[in-house]
Amino acid sequence: MDALDNLSHAERQRLAFIDFSLQYFGQISAQDLIAKFATGLAASNQDLINYRGLAADNMSLMHQDKRYLRNPGFKPLFDHDPEMILHGLANGFGDGLSHPVQPSAVCIDAVQLIHPDTNIIAGIMRAIQQRQAISVTYVSVSSGETQRDLVPHTLVNNGQRWHVRCFDRTHEIFTDFVVTRIKSVAISANEPFDHELAAQDKHWQTVIPLVIIPHPSLKHPEAIELDYQMQDGKLTLHSRAALAGYLLRQWSVDCSAGHQISQGVCQLALANLQVLSQIEHLTIVPGAKSR
Repeated sequence: MDALDNLSHAERQRLAFIDFSLQYFGQISAQDLIAKFATGLAASNQDLINYRGLAADNMSLMHQDKRYLRNPGFKPLFDHDPEMILHGLANGFGDGLSHPVQPSAVCIDAVQLIHPDTNIIAGIMRAIQQRQAISVTYVSVSSGETQRDLVPHTLVNNGQRWHVRCFDRTHEIFTDFVVTRIKSVAISANEPFDHELAAQDKHWQTVIPLVIIPHPSLKHPEAIELDYQMQDGKLTLHSRAALAGYLLRQWSVDCSAGHQISQGVCQLALANLQVLSQIEHLTIVPGAKSR
């Protein structure tokens, strides 16, 4: 868009923040811009005027609280990169969301095979921010395509892919849904009940210690101690019970009785095996089923 090309970098950043806030939070105000960019009230109001000049149909002013709300026909001005969006959401909604960092030729990150749809992320985030239930079209490997009513409370990267943690009204439980398997998101007409909110998610609210040690089969455990900056031969992590299974799987931590997984498969082991009784998703934990 030619009008965007004529803006300074600072102006683009502020307009991108307005665009991002409308898409992912459903609202924006001058005070939000002041808090984010330390600009004055007049300058922030001018940014909102400039944004409306570029996308008049994207937002409407609520005069009673001087906030702009996202219109149903919203069309983003900026092409926000999915990985940058999720990184920004996970790290305090940082700058640069509309300007993906160029890859370095001398520092290569792992290849990201899975990229969630930005519109799906946005729909989920707005529901989380506004404490709304959603109706989704979901495709699972076991049941195929189904319609689900969910009450989401958190987006989570399990180290391999993004999940949304939510209350599933079909099965009346808190569980995880893979974001890339959600084909559509719409706000549900049924408001959340208290028992469907994050405060009632037992496995989410429970934080457990995981005492990680080098696998007993290793000939030179000091190498692993250095890898993970262990102290006295161990590393103690604290994880939500809902996420601990993912962590143990991601790092191939042997959780079998007597740490019996063959050498080479696991370089780490869980010392406090008694904690497994509190972990959700135990079936994905290495060796846990052999206990």
